[in-house]
Amino acid sequence: MVGGSAVKRIGLIGGMSWQSSALYYSLINELVHDRLGGFHSADCLLASVDFAEIELMQQTGDWDAAGERLAREAAALELAGADLVVLCTNTMHKVAGAIEEAIDIPLLHLGDVTAEAVLAAGLDTVGLLGTRFTMQEAFYRERLESHGLTVIVPTPEQQAVVNRIIYDELVAGVVLDSSRAEYLAIIDSLGAPGVILGCTEIELLVGPEDTPLPLFPTTRLHAMAAVDAALA
Repeated sequence: MVGGSAVKRIGLIGGMSWQSSALYYSLINELVHDRLGGFHSADCLLASVDFAEIELMQQTGDWDAAGERLAREAAALELAGADLVVLCTNTMHKVAGAIEEAIDIPLLHLGDVTAEAVLAAGLDTVGLLGTRFTMQEAFYRERLESHGLTVIVPTPEQQAVVNRIIYDELVAGVVLDSSRAEYLAIIDSLGAPGVILGCTEIELLVGPEDTPLPLFPTTRLHAMAAVDAALA
């Protein structure tokens, strides 16, 4: 019990990739400890899927199967006692609707969390980096735009670079200075007053020390929102 009320149990759907899921787990526990002190850590459950299975569904466009797969994980987390669900990936929010239909507890949508952070920073226009699905398709941009934001994405050629570095390097835990330089050049070219790091792995490569522009690291923002919800 904290302040007379029970701490909510966070259900995490991870593994996409496990590197970013490990960052989620670390951040959530650090934030809970910072808030509560002592020996406190997060009350959470982690369902970590095999990314190879999900990545194949992405590449073949079998989003229905992907939605069913992640919805089963969400339902299992609810059955295990989770009070809210956090989907630890930007791209798979494409199937957020299927997950929400499968559970009676809230899904903390990453698009909403990120948009609120951008608006709180006083911006109404923002650049977006992520996987090609996140940059090209409407599911993520429209969620941001529903909050009144204007979203700028890289050119198709730049999107290919951003996507390649995510899948060929970052999901394997490979962090290269040359790739950081490529990302920073793309960020500069957008001409946006701030940039969303809209793939959970990008935070392994680019941080606030690398650019004077405001960055919106979705993993950290999502983790903070999850802890706020759990301790509310």
